[in-house]
Amino acid sequence: MRRNREARPAILAIRGFPRRRPGPDPGLVSRRRQRRSPVDRASRARSKKDMDVCVFGAGAIGGFMAARLAADGQAKVSVIARGAHLAAIQTHGLRVLSTGGDIAARPAHAVDRPQDLPPQDIVFVTLKAYALPAAASAIAVLLKPGGHAVFVTNGLTWWWKHGLPDPGPLPLLDPDGALWNTLTPQRVLGCVVYAPTEVIEPGVVRHTGPNRWLLGEPDGADSARLRATIELMRHAGLGAEAPADLRREVWSKLMRNAALNPLCALTRLPSNELASDPQLLAIGDGIIAELVAIAAAQGNHVEDQAEEARSALRRGGPAGNKPVGGMRPSMLQDALAGRPTEVEAILGQLQAFAREAGVPCPHIDGVLPLMRGLDRSLRLSRD
Repeated sequence: MRRNREARPAILAIRGFPRRRPGPDPGLVSRRRQRRSPVDRASRARSKKDMDVCVFGAGAIGGFMAARLAADGQAKVSVIARGAHLAAIQTHGLRVLSTGGDIAARPAHAVDRPQDLPPQDIVFVTLKAYALPAAASAIAVLLKPGGHAVFVTNGLTWWWKHGLPDPGPLPLLDPDGALWNTLTPQRVLGCVVYAPTEVIEPGVVRHTGPNRWLLGEPDGADSARLRATIELMRHAGLGAEAPADLRREVWSKLMRNAALNPLCALTRLPSNELASDPQLLAIGDGIIAELVAIAAAQGNHVEDQAEEARSALRRGGPAGNKPVGGMRPSMLQDALAGRPTEVEAILGQLQAFAREAGVPCPHIDGVLPLMRGLDRSLRLSRD
């Protein structure tokens, strides 16, 4: 069916985008260190119309992303999913019920095995943190020569030490170094996302609140692939941008996630109910204060973010500047569905950094064993 091109400017304007087709931030080049490589030259030469793009793990956030990319039609979009959700996508396509406008789209391919897809220019990885090491080889094989992966992750991430004085894998997040050694940080972009989503039935994703995607090279460089990826996403209505310091953005979101997610999962309370309990809020405030100290020991100063994080906790969630009411954070969604949680990315690695730096973290020390116990119970129930 012929697409209505005349509708696009109005849609983009509603979502806060310029009426012209958006391009890279002109200030980005002057703010960040330049880098050119054969990969970059290939990225510039390649037409987006010829790009093969895959969303690996098209659940809630991945389904939202895949639907927008597929509806936009600027690339051939494939998804990797599983179970009833995959069957629904194969039969009916993806539907997104969003505060920014509903979407219906059918990806070019929907499979449960990466080897069933052609090589990809970009793989958006939206798997849970605990599933990443086992997928390292599949992601690496799926990429074309010169292709790259974008890791859309919660919490601290496996590529964290790339570009730092002590590079190497993080044992809690990449136990055997499979991601670091097989995929390598040089082939990836990091991404912090603010877009509350939930699979409400197979093939259907609900999106509420903001739609903000912060992308960057792990070593902080500028690159053509970063700018091209942002342009592709923005054209599809995904609010992508390149912050000056991606690690700072990781800490900023983690400050909210670490204070909210575990407490919601342990109590089974949605965010608005947790926000009405002074004792739980006190624990969340303690985690925020400890994270600020841990980040400072890592060389990242996020003290100015703490007050907003405490306010977000009292509003009922981490989703930007608007109240989100009864939001069910990802850890609560996982616990209610009987799935493992991202406990190590959100709390475990925080404690590990605290131990390395000699930073006391009594609130994290108290909550982490409970979350690990819950996670173990969820895993045992699946066996």
